[in-house]
Amino acid sequence: MIDLFKRKIQNLISDKKFSEILTGASWALSARVIAAGIGVVSSIIIARAYGAEVLGIVAVLNSFLALATIFTVLGTDTSILRLIPEHLVKYSPTSAFKVYRKTQYFVAGISVLTGSLLFFASGFIAETVFSKLHLRFYFALAAVFIVFISLTQLNTQAMRGLRLIRVFAFMQLLPSLTKLLILIPITIFFFHRDNPIYAMFATMAVTALAGAWIMDRAFKIKTGANDIVHQMPLKNILAISLPMLFTSTMIFIIDQTGVIILGIYRPEAEVGYYSVAVRLASLTSFVLSAINTMAAPKYSELYNDDKMDELFHIAQKSTKLIFWTTIPILFFLILFGKPVLSLLFGPDFTVAYWAMFFLALGQLVNSISGSTAIFMNMTGHQIVLRNVMFMAAVINVILNLILIPSFGIYGAALAGMSSLIFWNVYLLIYIKIKYGRTIGYLPLIS
Repeated sequence: MIDLFKRKIQNLISDKKFSEILTGASWALSARVIAAGIGVVSSIIIARAYGAEVLGIVAVLNSFLALATIFTVLGTDTSILRLIPEHLVKYSPTSAFKVYRKTQYFVAGISVLTGSLLFFASGFIAETVFSKLHLRFYFALAAVFIVFISLTQLNTQAMRGLRLIRVFAFMQLLPSLTKLLILIPITIFFFHRDNPIYAMFATMAVTALAGAWIMDRAFKIKTGANDIVHQMPLKNILAISLPMLFTSTMIFIIDQTGVIILGIYRPEAEVGYYSVAVRLASLTSFVLSAINTMAAPKYSELYNDDKMDELFHIAQKSTKLIFWTTIPILFFLILFGKPVLSLLFGPDFTVAYWAMFFLALGQLVNSISGSTAIFMNMTGHQIVLRNVMFMAAVINVILNLILIPSFGIYGAALAGMSSLIFWNVYLLIYIKIKYGRTIGYLPLIS
């Protein structure tokens, strides 16, 4: 098995056409691995020093912010990833900068407006939606920081579009590292139950400001006075972004509905157990994300240059790399999940094992399928992707509502696994029918 794994990795490394993806993915993957490790350390500190209830509050606030930023970013974080390489290929860096700056101002304005509305609605959200009035202060505070997390999302994806891979890797590491560096001293010297929440918000501000400064500096270096500029009206940017917004909304529903419905029907501690299961099962997804760091802009470039053979070559090579790097992680979690949960988070958290097991099976199908969603967005099929994700989200919500009241975190995990498998398999079939070839990979089959 080990020899087979080595041969597959060596085959990928020796492919010159794939070298750009591999180099970029190596940087991004290293950053994601370190960031994931730091994130686990932070979760351990919170679980052991502050308890599962505080961990659950952090999970609920993260879900709330993830939902809010969907409607402040409006899909522009995905469209900018497609538009920057397109403008670099067809026009100039200055043209790409104009699109980025226009989008940045728009996102900042929408974020301030949305944050203000949610600040005044915090009592309604806490009492009516979650039936937990004691969370009102936290929701109000989270609303203030929406502008920071929105700009961070936009700037991070713009870095990918510019292929600033080392900088992007740094930005992947910065939030986790900053949070840990803040959390440790305030836990030791200024212990308060709300410390993890304050550390999370402070991290958002630091990351947003760093990202904005980096993007301004990067574009100033690349732009020139004689660059050709193609003016792109905001309505044209939104025409591309809004289907991606709908897709992002559906992905949020698939990812976060379990946490939200658990937060409504179950105690905060159970939400904390589930958040740990999700975190561990998602250790494989950072490989997919790291490879997408370089794959997404490359897909856009090759598709716009009409190099379809090379596009599918790169796409399937990416999937092979995802598969062979995630399989060991998945097997380790399935075989040793219980002792890992007990050792890292405490004996109480072993109840999350079967939830983690089901979520890991879903991630296995995700690894076999490859970068299906990114492929669809970067090749002009965002409307089809939107429709598929809508169906997957409906399945997810229905299953969560049926299963969570009876089965708790296990029901949430089954719902998440089912919807993840559905949309990945559906998109693989669609791509196969559309192009007569696949981007998926399963040894001995494809």
